[in-house]
Amino acid sequence: MPVVSTPYPPGTPCWVDLTVPDQQAALDFYRDLFGWQGQRGSEEFGGYAVLTLKDKPVAGIMTAMAMGDTPPPPTVWTTYLASADAEATATRITANGGTLLFPVMDVGTIGRMLVAADPTGAVFGVWQPLEFFGAQIVNEPGAVIWNELNTSDIKAATAFYKAALDIDIAPMPEMPEYHGLKVDGRDVGGAQGLQHHPEGTPSHWATYFAVDDVDSTVDAAVRAGGSLLVPAMDTPVGRMGALTDPQGGAFWLIKPQPMQAG
Repeated sequence: MPVVSTPYPPGTPCWVDLTVPDQQAALDFYRDLFGWQGQRGSEEFGGYAVLTLKDKPVAGIMTAMAMGDTPPPPTVWTTYLASADAEATATRITANGGTLLFPVMDVGTIGRMLVAADPTGAVFGVWQPLEFFGAQIVNEPGAVIWNELNTSDIKAATAFYKAALDIDIAPMPEMPEYHGLKVDGRDVGGAQGLQHHPEGTPSHWATYFAVDDVDSTVDAAVRAGGSLLVPAMDTPVGRMGALTDPQGGAFWLIKPQPMQAG
């Protein structure tokens, strides 16, 4: 269902955002690519921008800022997993081999968040909704359609996400090499090993955006300064390709196969 009007079940990917050196350049790039609207937000929240599609929030973009003596975070799209209690989730993350990169913090009155790395090194966020529960448009052109864990150790990741976030990871019957992320028995994302990635690729979460035409969107992104990572290709689930934006943020595009009736 493209429009989401109720909070996401705990463990479900509920939001993505981009950390980037030049926020305005990123706002311009993704506006032209996906039709997103939005501008730099309140300085109280570091200028964090909530981007909208059809007047509903779909993603965030923020300026990468150094914290204390640490360097600014890399340019990356981060997947946030829903939680009913961020503090309790933080405790479960560390108890099961994960690492807190940013401890639980309040985001005004809209929610609580943390950023962590799983035992294989994949970085993700956790979002406890208060006034804001996450993306309100998904699974349609210009919006997130899939979140995917790419990990160096599926077995370790399976144990961690079950123990820390109640997410089940299991092979998909139709694609045994590919794994589904399940919450309450429902597919909410995917997981796979790194065998199809270049040597040295670290564990990471990937964000897929739906588009009407992968090839033309790839062309538009490259003309706007993006770089092609994976050329457009046909797969059993649809036509897809991967890019980096002009500042290095990697993401996937997909035009999914039409759902089969019956």
